Parts: sequence; C-alpha cells; structure tokens
Amino acid sequence: MNQYIREPFNGLSHLFGAILSLLGLTAMLVKVTINGDSFLTIIAIIIFGVSMILLYSSSATYHMVIAKDSIIQFLRRLDHSMIYLLIAGTYAPFCLITLKGTTGYILFIIISIIAICGILFKMVWFNCPRWISTALYIGMGWIIIFLASPLSEKIGTQGIFYLIIGGVLYTIGGIIYGLKPKIAFIKKLGFHEIFHIFILLGTLCHFICVFSYVI
Repeated sequence: MNQYIREPFNGLSHLFGAILSLLGLTAMLVKVTINGDSFLTIIAIIIFGVSMILLYSSSATYHMVIAKDSIIQFLRRLDHSMIYLLIAGTYAPFCLITLKGTTGYILFIIISIIAICGILFKMVWFNCPRWISTALYIGMGWIIIFLASPLSEKIGTQGIFYLIIGGVLYTIGGIIYGLKPKIAFIKKLGFHEIFHIFILLGTLCHFICVFSYVI
C-alpha cells in the first residue's frame, strides 16, 4: 500500500477522523436546528465542526499524498498549523455557548489570537524544537481549566469529565509526539501512529461533551 499512500496508517486513520468530523458537524447542526438555538450557537458549532474537518483533512492529505519534497513540506506546515485551529475551534462552543457573556467572548478572542500567532510561528520557524511547539499546544489547550468552576455549573460533572479526559488524551498524545518514545509492546505502530490514536480519542471526547452537554 505504501506505493499508493505515503503513510497508510497515519493517513487513513485521520481520513477516518475527517469523515467522522463531517458526520459530527452534521449531527450537531441537526440538533441545534431542531432545538431552535440561537444564531451564535450555530456559528460556534460550525467553527468547532469545521476546525475538526480541516485538521483531519489536512493531516490525512499530508500523510497520504506522494509528491515532490516541496509539496510535502508545504502540506506538513499546513498539517501542524491546523492543530492551533482545532484548539481554538474546540474553545468556540464552551466560550460562545456555555460561558457566553464577557468572560466567554474575551477568552475566545484571546485563544483565537494565540492560534493566529501559533500558525505564524509555525510558518516562520517550522523546525523549532518539538518541545516548544508541544508545550504551546498543551498550554493553549489547558487555559480552559481556570474556568472549570463556571463551566461545571453549566455542563455538569459528566460534561467536565469528558472535557478533561479529552484534554488528558491530547496531552498524552502531545507528550508522545514530543518525546518520540519507542513503544516496543505495540508491533508495527511507532510513536507517530500512537500519537494519531490519542488525538482521535481526544477529539471524540470533546465531541461527546459538546453534543451531549453543551448543545
């Protein structure tokens, strides 16, 4: 299969993620439409859903396409940049729907600015040490913990559980990506493949949280 797909597992796993993201966005839009939710709620859901689709689509494209090195490097930059977009997109439902008001809006603006700066940072210094980009991803994601109390009042203990577990899964995946450990007990799967699995699981947890407890 390697003659047709550059990295079969990584490419196909995130292609699967892109398809699930499209289905997830559709399901969320159907739910908010039936509920008669506000226009802002619909916008927040679209931001979240589209960020998932773009992340997994760009990742799948990068890992699947066989092309000349310049194209591969461009796709790689795009793939890494989309991580910031997904993090910001995931904040949208919690900031614009759950928290709302000044706190939610300001937090979303701050996260969006960080995401834009992160994308520019990746474009300018793509080959920075892995620990720097990993720390930025993880730190940006966990800012939400400072608002755990008001969030728990709105989405309850179970909602917070899925939110935190999703963050933990992303964090473990990020650490695995940053440290590149040799995972000997899992045959044929390297650190990158395991990283992809944790990212998929983290996204799934956050989707469950948004679909079941936010909208």
